[in-house]
Amino acid sequence: MAFNFIRAAAAGAVISMCAAGGAMAAVNLPALKIDKTQTTVSGLSAGGFMAVQLHVAYSATFAKGVGVVAGGPFYCAEGSVVNATGRCMASPAGIPTSTLVSTTNTWASQGAIDPVANLQNSKVYLFSGTLDSAVKTGVMDALRTYYNSFVPAANVVYKKDIAAEHAMVTDDYGNGCTTKAAPYISNCNFDLAGAMLQHLYGPLNARNNAALPTGNFIEFNQSEFISNHGMAATGWAYVPQACQAGGSTTCKLHVVLHGCKQNISDVQQQYVRNTGYNRWADTNNMVMLYPQTSTAATNSCFDWWGYDNANYAKKSGPQMAAIKAMVDRVSSGGTTNPPVDLPAPTGVSTSGATASSMAIAWNAVSGAASYNVYRNANKVNALPVTATNYSDTGLAASTTYSWTVRAADANGAEGAVSAAASGTTLAAPGGGTGTCTTASNYAHTLAGRAYAYAGFAYALGSNQGMGWWNVFVTTTLKQTSPGYYVIGTC
Repeated sequence: MAFNFIRAAAAGAVISMCAAGGAMAAVNLPALKIDKTQTTVSGLSAGGFMAVQLHVAYSATFAKGVGVVAGGPFYCAEGSVVNATGRCMASPAGIPTSTLVSTTNTWASQGAIDPVANLQNSKVYLFSGTLDSAVKTGVMDALRTYYNSFVPAANVVYKKDIAAEHAMVTDDYGNGCTTKAAPYISNCNFDLAGAMLQHLYGPLNARNNAALPTGNFIEFNQSEFISNHGMAATGWAYVPQACQAGGSTTCKLHVVLHGCKQNISDVQQQYVRNTGYNRWADTNNMVMLYPQTSTAATNSCFDWWGYDNANYAKKSGPQMAAIKAMVDRVSSGGTTNPPVDLPAPTGVSTSGATASSMAIAWNAVSGAASYNVYRNANKVNALPVTATNYSDTGLAASTTYSWTVRAADANGAEGAVSAAASGTTLAAPGGGTGTCTTASNYAHTLAGRAYAYAGFAYALGSNQGMGWWNVFVTTTLKQTSPGYYVIGTC
C-alpha cells in the first residue's frame, strides 16, 4: 500500500497476478483445530496500524504477539485524518506517545479493550525501511516507545537497517527494493515474513519453496461476519493440508492484514500469495487468514483513523469485531460446514418503528450463546447479540424491510434461520421547528447526530450527505424527531 493514497488517490501500474488459482465459489470460513494460545497478527502500513489495534484491543486473543511493518502506535490518529496523514506518517515528532499509553490504560480499565496485562508475554517484531517515504521511521520509533510501556524489551525485535521503500519486503518477489509502487511488495533479498514468524513462534521448519497446492487457498464468505463498513464480501485463507477440516493436527493461526491499495480488487491475489507467509505456513502447520477490505473503504485501507466508525480502535469497532469473529470461527475446532444443531428462533416480530429505526424481538433458543440479526439477508449486528431483542438503526424512512434471526453457539456456529418478519419505517418528519446544532462533522458523529462511512459523514436518520468526515467541515443539523436529523437551519 502507499499512504499517499490517503491524501489523494494516485494511479499506479499493477503487476500481473502471479500463481493465481482457478476461480472457485466462496465457501463459509472453516472451523479448524487451532491452538488458541498460538494466535498472532501482522500487517503492513494501514494493516500495520490495524495489527497494533487488534493486538492491543484483543490482547487476550493475540497475546502471543504481533508483527508490524511501517505502522505506528495504538490510536495514533486519535480519530483525525489530519493526525493520520501528519504526525502518524510524515511528522512523527508530534506523536503524543504518553497520551496514547494513558488512553490505552483508561480504555482497558473501562472494558473497551482487553486488560493490558495480557501483553506482558507478547512477542513484537517491528520493521521500517530506511527509505520509507510514506510512514517515516520515526513513527515506528514511537511505536517501539509505546510498546515499552507494556512489553518487556527482550521480547521486541526492531529491524530498520534495510534500504527499502514503503512495501512488504521479500527475498524473491516484487519491485526493486527502492521502488514505491503497486503492488507494494519489494524484493530486498530479505525474508521478512519468515523473520517475523520465527520471532513470534521460535525455531520453525524450513519453508516450502516449491509451488503450493492450489487447493490450500480458500476464498471464504466474509459477509457472514460483516456487511459494508469498508469490508469486502469475501476474504482469503491459506490452510495447509495437515490443518484442513477433519484432520487430527492442531495448528497455529496467523492473521495477515494488507495495506491501502493492496486488496484483491487492487492487486489481485499478489498479497495473499506472494508475500512469503504461506511457504512457512505449509511446513509448520499454520493457517494464514487474509481479511480483505473493499473498494468502498477509503483507498482500500483498514480503518485506523476512523473513516468508518468513531470506535474504530476499540473492540466494538465494526472492522475489529468482524476480524475477531473470523478468528473465533476458524479457531472453533469444527468441520468445514458445522452441523446445524440449534433450531430457528420463533416469534420474530417488529415494533416501535420510527423514520430511521425498528425494534426486532424473538423468543429465546435453548442452548444459544448469542444471536445474529439479518435485514434483507444482510447481517446487521457487528457484535453477537446476547439479548432476545435488537434495535436496527440507520434505516430509510417510509421503507419496508424484512428481518430474520439465527441463534449461534459458543463458537459462533449458527443454527437455522427464522421465519421473516417485515416492518415499515415511518415517514420522514416534515420541516417543522426543531433543535439545530452547528459543529464539525467529526463532532456530530461523536455526539450521535451523524455517522461516518468511507471517509464521509451522513446525518443520522435522513442519511443526507454532509461532506468529508473531519474536524474542518462544519454542518448545521436540525433534529426533527428522536434519532432523526436533517441538514438545515432553525
